[in-house]
Formats: sequence, structure tokens, C-alpha cells
Amino acid sequence: NAPIKQLYNLGVEIEENSELDLLVAYNAHKDDERIPSVIKDMEEELGEGNKMSGILPKLAQYELTLLDWMEEHKGSRDYVVFANKCWPSFQTEFGFVPCYVNSRLTKIGIPVACEVDIYGALSEYIGTCVSKDAVTLLDINNSVPADMYKESIEGKFPYTHRDTFMGFHCGNTPSCKLTSLTMKYQLIMHRSLEPDKEPDITRGTAEGDIVPGNITFFRLQSTADAKLRAYVAEGEVLPVATRSFGSIGVFAIPEMGRFYRHVLIEKNYPHHGAVAFGHYGKAIFDVLRYLGVSDLAYNQPKSVPYKSENPFER
Repeated sequence: NAPIKQLYNLGVEIEENSELDLLVAYNAHKDDERIPSVIKDMEEELGEGNKMSGILPKLAQYELTLLDWMEEHKGSRDYVVFANKCWPSFQTEFGFVPCYVNSRLTKIGIPVACEVDIYGALSEYIGTCVSKDAVTLLDINNSVPADMYKESIEGKFPYTHRDTFMGFHCGNTPSCKLTSLTMKYQLIMHRSLEPDKEPDITRGTAEGDIVPGNITFFRLQSTADAKLRAYVAEGEVLPVATRSFGSIGVFAIPEMGRFYRHVLIEKNYPHHGAVAFGHYGKAIFDVLRYLGVSDLAYNQPKSVPYKSENPFER
């Protein structure tokens, strides 16, 4: 979703493959003798949240496919991340949603970014190295409903409605970063791919509210003309029930409204942001600066206007 020239400039080696290549590799693992042991591990992780156990054999087969692919293709490199296709043809051809497997690999330090988001994958890797912990990648373009803000946030936390947003993805967040874990199906894909029937090819999401606590939201990105830019913002996940689906949390970042307008939208960032669980802004900022990023934005306080901000609005 952006020119990859800057990734090569950073020393990242890229191997591009189609989902057809992946499907061939997946089919070759059909009778892999390791599948039962992976299923058992999944069952132990899911516990009572194992609501769709029939999909686990396919998910185990896919997990082994990715792990073997990594070992067979990493060459001289020590570390690997994936930026994989995940919908909609993935469901019709593979027969499941890969979210849960993505979450499991990310949990052990092999980030798997959704929707072929290669800069998102690298951002996750940076967060993994800095925090020495699991990370996630979430949509940043969902607002908190006004009634939820009134009922659960206003007067209880020091944030305006514009400081809050819903961090969401279908089900890619590691289980250790969810308050509870349930194996479900992708609701939106189900409506479009297999309406009026029980979920089948849309099963495979790891769902639950994201654990409350401090977070750092950030992203490294290339512009269309191959210039690096990045943003970093510290905030928190609020202990507020989302009442929604997917891997999701109610996020709060000071002055998020202004930051969203003058950085994320104005500078054409995509809708994915990486999440490190803790306040790691200082370290991530320094890493990005060390990588040569000169256009490095943060959520500026009210007293510091953005370059494009009208000074008479405040």
C-alpha cells in the first residue's frame, strides 16, 4: 500500500509472493503430522472461548504453513514479519479467516500484518523490539458512540469525546492482550460471503476487548513519492466495555481530534496503526529518528499548534 523503496533503504529484505503461492504451500501441509499438537495448543489457549472447534484443523495447518515458510525463505536474515492477504478471496479459497493464526504468531514475536500492510508489519516489529512484548495492529478510524461516551467516559476519565476512538480489527490481537478470548467468525464477511447460513468460511477470528492500560500508538510509513514519515502518540485503553465485535478497545489519546486531522488525515496515513502496550514514546521516537525519519509527528498539546492549524480556532 506504499512504495517499498524506503524499506530497501532501511535494509529490509522483501520477498513478494501471491496468495496462490501461499495456497499451494498450505495444501502441501494437509496431512502434516504436527497438526494435532497445534490443535491441542490452540484448545488450551482458547479454553472456554473455543466456540468453533471445527475450524481448528485448518487454522493449525495454516499456522504450520507460515512457520515453515518463514524457516525456508528467510535466507541470511534472523527475523521475519508477514504482511498477508486476508480477505475476501482468502475465505473462499482457503475456507477460513486467518486472524487467530495471525494473533498467535504476533504473540511469539513474528508480527503478521493484516491486508498486506507491509509498513504496518515493520511498525509492529519495531514495537516488539522496543517493548519486548506482544503488539497489535488496529484500525484507527472508528469513533466512540456518543451515548457510550456519555454513559461510560464523561466525568470518569479526563478525556473529551474527541480524545477517544475505537481501536479495532477483525481478530488479530494476541490473547495475552485481550480481557477474554473467544473464537468467532467475521461478522461483516459473513454477511457478504455466506448470508443466510451458519458461519463456515468466515470462522477464525480471535475476539475480545483489549486489556486496559497504557499504550503507544505509532506508525512508520512511506509517502507516494517514497519519503519516510512517522507518528508516535501515547495514551491508554480505557476500562470500558466496547459492546462490539473483533479485537477492539476504547482508546484515549490527549488531543486526538487535532492529531487525527492535522497528522493522520492531512499527511495521508493509512487507517492502520501499530500498538505497543505501555508508554514507549521516547524510545520509539528515538528509533524512528535513528532510522532517518525527519517528518516525525506526535499529538501536540493545545499550547503547540500544528503548522496548518488556524491559530484563531482556540
